[in-house]
Amino acid sequence: MRHRWILLFLAAASLASAQPAYVREHFDKREVEIPMRDGVKLFTSIYIPKGVTDAPFLMQRTPYSCRPYGPDAFRGSLGPESEFTKKPYIFVYQDVRGRYMSEGEFAWMRPFKPLKKPGEADETTDTWDTIDWLLENVKPNNGRVGVYGTSFPGHYAAQCLIHPHPALKAAAPQAPMADNWLGDDMHHNGAFWLPHAMNFIAGFGKKRDGPTQDYGPRVFQHGTNDGYKFFLEMGPLKNANAKYLHNQIAIWNEWMEHGDYDAYWQAQNVPQHLRNAGGVAIMTVGGWFDAEDLQGPLRIYRAIERFTPQNQSTLVMGPWYHGSWNGGPGNSLHDIVFTVRTGEDYRTKLQMPFFEKHLRGVGEADIPEAMMFDTGADRWSRFDQWPPASAKPVSLYLRSGKRLSFAGESRGSRPVFDEYVSDPAHPVPVSATVSTGMPREYMLEDQRFVGSRKDVLTYSTPPLIEDVTLLGPVTASLYVSTTGTDSDFIVKLIDVLPDDAPNDSPRGPNVKMGGYQMMVRGEPMRAKYRNSWSHPEPMVPGKPTKLEFAMPDVFHTFLKGHKIMVQVQSSWFPVVDRNPQTFVNIYTADAGDFHKATQRVYLSGETQSAIRAMRLR
Repeated sequence: MRHRWILLFLAAASLASAQPAYVREHFDKREVEIPMRDGVKLFTSIYIPKGVTDAPFLMQRTPYSCRPYGPDAFRGSLGPESEFTKKPYIFVYQDVRGRYMSEGEFAWMRPFKPLKKPGEADETTDTWDTIDWLLENVKPNNGRVGVYGTSFPGHYAAQCLIHPHPALKAAAPQAPMADNWLGDDMHHNGAFWLPHAMNFIAGFGKKRDGPTQDYGPRVFQHGTNDGYKFFLEMGPLKNANAKYLHNQIAIWNEWMEHGDYDAYWQAQNVPQHLRNAGGVAIMTVGGWFDAEDLQGPLRIYRAIERFTPQNQSTLVMGPWYHGSWNGGPGNSLHDIVFTVRTGEDYRTKLQMPFFEKHLRGVGEADIPEAMMFDTGADRWSRFDQWPPASAKPVSLYLRSGKRLSFAGESRGSRPVFDEYVSDPAHPVPVSATVSTGMPREYMLEDQRFVGSRKDVLTYSTPPLIEDVTLLGPVTASLYVSTTGTDSDFIVKLIDVLPDDAPNDSPRGPNVKMGGYQMMVRGEPMRAKYRNSWSHPEPMVPGKPTKLEFAMPDVFHTFLKGHKIMVQVQSSWFPVVDRNPQTFVNIYTADAGDFHKATQRVYLSGETQSAIRAMRLR
């Protein structure tokens, strides 16, 4: 989650380099403390366009500060991106409850309360009460409100859809957190996202004594740029407090007490409550290579479609990192070049028309049900549902001889398997980049840097004789065994470029693109959760066991002449914390609980491992 701080830095840099003088000339600024139904007051900055009589509200609620503070301090740009500054909106920024200058106590993904007593509050009521106050006290306005936000602010934009105010006409949750245990930020299929959580919370989770404009420095510094070394030398998870956090971060302590998907995490799940958003136009936005909140937009969109299918709901997924759609042309990521300027497309053809139509009644937004970018074919596609009805199920089978095939292995008298030894003392690195944080490029990085490791299994098709488009959810269906009683299994779906691919990486011609192994999707599974997220069970040593788990959606064409590759491994360090490979509480495990294990992946008959997806023909 260090990239959330990068986003904040970039936002601050944007404000500094933009034109506060223009905003000051064209907007009046008010700073108010809006009372909520329980008496708590939320600090809110309001920018009102001068000489406009019927402007709508466009609001962002944030835990990251609505600075700059002070009636004479103006932002350099307003709205989701700088072009909105030129539009006649009343821009509203609010510090959420318990953060920065707002009163109250902050709660991580504060759960929705379906049955509230009089005066009880949650994020839905805070949004409702804020809108009520704005409509009454900021005039003239046209009676329409829109909300937006990326990452944590995207989560608040999604939460207000649980019980939307009648004046709420448009919402754009961008990279919203849907469930921090089931795939967003902190956990993926039971595996803990270590630096992602620990680094972020060292600053964000600091206690405050009351409203403040500055939380001060993080509670620890790494002292090195080598994240692999830092987290390996830290040892078991419980050492994080002993060595670095020193019990200063209450939220970290909560997480360490709730390792399984228990009531604590279940209550924070947003999609389960999205049953009443039918009257709001919604555009949910995500990035195919968002290392933080890729699952969130997909799950929120699906919940809205399931509960309120009549809703004007749109899903937009582009070839983007976390939040990168609102800055830059969007025509490259890491080593991969696109001919389409996807960021500009999103901002000019989707986001701006969306708010203009639904808040100001201006123009027509030509936005389909699903606007999806094919990350292999380098083009946008429009669909009337996601996944499209024309897509058909397809399986890719892991076969002996390190082959990957659309045809399965025949049944034999004895099982066929590949095996490797997984050693927690020497985990497989997640990236070739040395970093103490989470290198966002790992989501599509060249995987050749682990190709020679004996603890990584690799399966590949021959060069394709035709284009193959895979889309929608990806399911890893593995048959595995371990000599331990728990293990992680990471599955990576990879596009292998032909040997004559041009050296066109944005990082320069020294990057050899011939044979480049671009990761399209990767996801871990902690085996003890194979039957239940809430009630883990040990593996039986040596027993072949089915391990089936969902990976986030893809939309990728493997072009003719490319190869499709799948890799399987049991560590992905340090992004995924180390599994001791014994059935213990990993959050309280000791160094002596960590052991080597021999892992087998089965390839034939009734124990045929495969990757399942949908194919567009």
